[in-house]
Amino acid sequence: MPTTIQDLKLRFMRYRRVRLPRRITKMKIMSRHPFAVPFFTLTFLVLITGLVYVLARQTHHLPHDVGSNIVIISYDHQQQTVPSRHQTVGSLLKKLHIPLAQGDVVEPSEATSIDQDQFRINIYRAVPVTVIDGQNTTFAYSAATTSRSIAQQSGQTVYPEDKLITSPVQNFVKSAAIGEQVVIDRATPVNVDLYGTPVVLRTHAKTIGDMMREKNILLQKNDQIVPSVNTPITAGQQISFLRTGTKTVTTTEEIPMPVQTIADDTLAYGTNAVRQQGTPGQQTVTYQVSLENNVETGRTLIQKVVTKDAVTQIVVVGTSLSGIKGDMALAGIAASDYQYVDYIVSHESGWCPTKIQGQYGGCPPLTGEVPTYGGYGLCQSTPPQKMATAGDDWRTNPVTQLKWCSSYAQRRYGSWAAAYQHWLSSHNW
Repeated sequence: MPTTIQDLKLRFMRYRRVRLPRRITKMKIMSRHPFAVPFFTLTFLVLITGLVYVLARQTHHLPHDVGSNIVIISYDHQQQTVPSRHQTVGSLLKKLHIPLAQGDVVEPSEATSIDQDQFRINIYRAVPVTVIDGQNTTFAYSAATTSRSIAQQSGQTVYPEDKLITSPVQNFVKSAAIGEQVVIDRATPVNVDLYGTPVVLRTHAKTIGDMMREKNILLQKNDQIVPSVNTPITAGQQISFLRTGTKTVTTTEEIPMPVQTIADDTLAYGTNAVRQQGTPGQQTVTYQVSLENNVETGRTLIQKVVTKDAVTQIVVVGTSLSGIKGDMALAGIAASDYQYVDYIVSHESGWCPTKIQGQYGGCPPLTGEVPTYGGYGLCQSTPPQKMATAGDDWRTNPVTQLKWCSSYAQRRYGSWAAAYQHWLSSHNW
């Protein structure tokens, strides 16, 4: 039987007369329980705190806790911002349960210290790669950015003279591979006697003459070579350069390792990561010795041969100025003073530009006017108004405050290093 409007009205009147008073009475009884007020208050505070934290995560404006740093982690097409007291990149990733698979690359490295706010960590996931070394093919995963690094990460031993070429897989059905492939063009090792000094040279030359031109080996008067310059190069071949009737001396010199630096604004200022491990080279230098009565009277350079090529080290350097060291750089503080500034400011205010003397805990926002007495700001200037000489925005701008702090350190102590030494002995400055 369908419900009529009259039936609905009767049900509503019955609810108001009987059920509603009963529920109100029940709630009043529950409210008299000794734990009722604390329970509802705590629940309300938890909900509000959770809401504020979620909003802070979305805007990267998490409250600063003394002794902790805000860290921004980019991985798996997402960005996570967390406050952290962990000392290193590796310990933080372990705490957050962010897994690292074989071949993944972390920049900066896991051993890097987390020593500033807005510290940035980038995780690059490994992709399938194929390493072709002659007749041998190795399948691996790598996130390295250079051919040499990919090959080494896959477990290959690569010599400085070896050539490596990276290219996308052209036919993944035929090669049974996807992604990129690295082809290693091996240099041929030969045993060389350089005027009595045995060395191993690696070369891509086809003949001994070609190798001499590749290595810039020049034959001079009274020099002999065995076998002849037209002899084809073979692996493990013995080649001798001789000079008869004279005394020769050979020395070994190191060739400095070249370093290539790449700027990266996704890493915090002052941090870096190695994308390709470099190595120094080596060269053998041979001299003809002049003797009189068996006493050396002079030396003449005969030959200088590079026996091991130097490998360029590729380093990525962070340039993001959003963190503590970035503020120091913008304030004109020298990099050599960062450690002193960081120590003093960490102990004075915990890197909080709005910290009033006597405040503890996080970094509160500025409400109202700055007090005219007591310490305030990053360096706890006393009175605070002295910082106005560095700029009108001294109340909240950390860069302006650091400029004043730096002038104070120079004026009173002569340097940040001297200010640091005074703080260690007096626990103030």
